[in-house]
Amino acid sequence: MADSAMTATFLAVIGGASLLAVTARRLRPSDRLPSLEGWALADRSLGPVWTWLLLGGTIFTAYTFTAVPGLAYGNGAAAFFAVPYTVIVCPIAFVLLSRLGEVARRHGYITAADFVRGRYGSPPLALVVALTGILATMPYLALQLLGIRAVLTAGGVYPRGASGDLVMVALFAGLAVATYRHGLRAPTVISALKAVAVFVSLTAVTWLVLERLGGPGAIFDGAAERLGGPALLLSPGQQPAYATLALGSALALLMYPHVLTAGFAADSPRTLRKVAVALPAWTGLLALFGFLGIAALAQGVRAPEGGAETAVPMLVDRLMPGPLAGLVFGAITVGALVPAAVMSIAAATSFVRNVYVEYVHPTATPKRQVRIAKAVSLTAKVGAVAFVFGLRDQDAVNLQLLGGVWILQIFPAVAVGLFTGRLHPRALLAGWGVGMLAGTFLVVHEGFSSIGGGPFQIYAGLVALLLNLTVALATTAALERLGVPRGADLTDLPSRLTVRRRPETGANHP
Repeated sequence: MADSAMTATFLAVIGGASLLAVTARRLRPSDRLPSLEGWALADRSLGPVWTWLLLGGTIFTAYTFTAVPGLAYGNGAAAFFAVPYTVIVCPIAFVLLSRLGEVARRHGYITAADFVRGRYGSPPLALVVALTGILATMPYLALQLLGIRAVLTAGGVYPRGASGDLVMVALFAGLAVATYRHGLRAPTVISALKAVAVFVSLTAVTWLVLERLGGPGAIFDGAAERLGGPALLLSPGQQPAYATLALGSALALLMYPHVLTAGFAADSPRTLRKVAVALPAWTGLLALFGFLGIAALAQGVRAPEGGAETAVPMLVDRLMPGPLAGLVFGAITVGALVPAAVMSIAAATSFVRNVYVEYVHPTATPKRQVRIAKAVSLTAKVGAVAFVFGLRDQDAVNLQLLGGVWILQIFPAVAVGLFTGRLHPRALLAGWGVGMLAGTFLVVHEGFSSIGGGPFQIYAGLVALLLNLTVALATTAALERLGVPRGADLTDLPSRLTVRRRPETGANHP
């Protein structure tokens, strides 16, 4: 059972998050009439600091902070693919997210599917982009709850049975009310507390672990002895899987609706470029969490079978004084609330903009759109809670693995579409269909593993994406030869990549 000092600190952190959520309306209040842009994107008013806090807090979820050290605890070096993956994201975000944010601001787009609708003039393609995003987001939302439950269980704060379920419901109820009332402003202000709590607590925990376990050398030696030396190094056979998983995950991350929602809330493309440069600070946190998984192994922590994600919370509970342990557990719990809120907002916005308004009620007023989005956001949170209580934890993990493969299949329509409009919308639909089927088959065939078997172990999502692009290119060529017309492009972007020559230097620039 948790001691009183740890419980008090934990409740103080959660209470602080609740108080901040109540003050969310003060974050650049707007006198405008209610609109989906105001509720879902905070009127696109976030400066560099708020955008860095929100985007980092959205990308680096609580489940990431428990799953990565859990994977390091159970599998060693392979877990650290998350570090290069989140580093690769930064230059991609610098180019792609800032450009997409600029186009979205210029045309009033709120979702990636809005951009696709304007770029290709194809409602069906926009619909599949929106539905794919919603489908990939829902299990990700459920995983935030699993992260909270793993942390609270390891710390003895999560009682067994109905009492524990009530704790979970109470935590999410406060978040649901704040998000319903204030939209994106609620997770934005909570992200400030998340950053402070996570950075402070992780620094303290890492320092204490290094002091008590004898430094990095002793920790890695102890882990190697327990796990086996080779497991702390990548074998030649693991290297293709490691590299392709890092690359594929980086490409997929910026396609998730919640990440784009956080990005679209920035006040300018310049802000997004500044934030992309500063994001590696969050990656440093992830590396330290992975290191703590190795430390848990060296310390001899025995996580329950199938529950490796509890290894670091158990290590914290064993080594840390009560107040510090409570701070860590509170930080990780708050760390789940931020992405969970943004995910529910993003899913709701995609549904309203690209399903409800497009196909059900085209003349819906802005006020009605906001009302529907609030209801859908609340439903998404309730559904995530029901999912966690009603199904096995592994079901959510399996669906999240599929979600990562699925979301990667909208990359050609969204990311490639930012730089060239040559791909035909019908060809993109065909490529999307092939990629979805191939990716799903590969993951299910390997027993819900995203890494293929056989002599070439590579990420299934990347294989599906290559098939997707191949089909899209081949079908575009066939449709152009047949003279099949494409929809009107309303984005003012060039239809293809062009090269401009600077007379003074003679250098070529795209």
